[in-house]
Amino acid sequence: MPELPEVELVRLELQPVMEAARFESVILNRPNLRIPFPADFAARLVGQRVRSLQRRGKYLLAALSSGETLIMHLGMSGSFRVNSDADIPATHDHVLFGMSSGATIVFNDPRRFGFMDLVSDEALGARKGVGALGPEPLSDAFDAAALAMACRVKKTSLKAALSDQRVVAGLGNIYVVEALHRARLSPQRRASTIATPSGAPRDSAVRLARAIKKVLGDAVGRGERNRFRVYDRGGARCPARGCGGVIRRIVQGNRSTFFCPVCQR
Repeated sequence: MPELPEVELVRLELQPVMEAARFESVILNRPNLRIPFPADFAARLVGQRVRSLQRRGKYLLAALSSGETLIMHLGMSGSFRVNSDADIPATHDHVLFGMSSGATIVFNDPRRFGFMDLVSDEALGARKGVGALGPEPLSDAFDAAALAMACRVKKTSLKAALSDQRVVAGLGNIYVVEALHRARLSPQRRASTIATPSGAPRDSAVRLARAIKKVLGDAVGRGERNRFRVYDRGGARCPARGCGGVIRRIVQGNRSTFFCPVCQR
């Protein structure tokens, strides 16, 4: 499944051809993706201008001149591409948006775990999956203080807390693992230990918030998926300077965790 950096890169690709443009045509090649398209989906989009294209966690949100928001999620295998008229349609091209910018935006999804929805701007905050999201990790709203406050009473592991979308939006398994290694914190550590009893950030929260921003920012800045330091590198030597430990794989919450038991405490 695409993680936050990949979704942000999709947003950056679509923004120049989608933002401030109108939907001139909408073609649906099937009645549903993971869920059925909303009633009159195409008719509600045609003629509307995209006021802004934002990302919230792993969701793409296109705010429309109609007062509705188009919610788009890539699911496991979804992807967008920007076509010229000469491009040949591909298998699994399920949605085509013809924009007034001259671009045709194509959504392709072999496994059909992605989805699209239309909700009013007022209802967006209550929409399942979107409304309960925590702060954006690349925004000013996310820092050590916010992270510590969210974790102060959590009895779960630090890995589980960071995977909770209510704590931080869009942080997936791979980048949780990478951030914990950079911060030299064990994924098995109790989440509440990064905060004082009053919820103030300890040094561990400062290191962790900084590491989260670093791994995500680096991934977006490169324009491609990271060469990971520890993810999927079980049995390899720890890359941390002066460590000498060996990366270990364990399973937490049915997901693989990779960490160094020597330097991550």
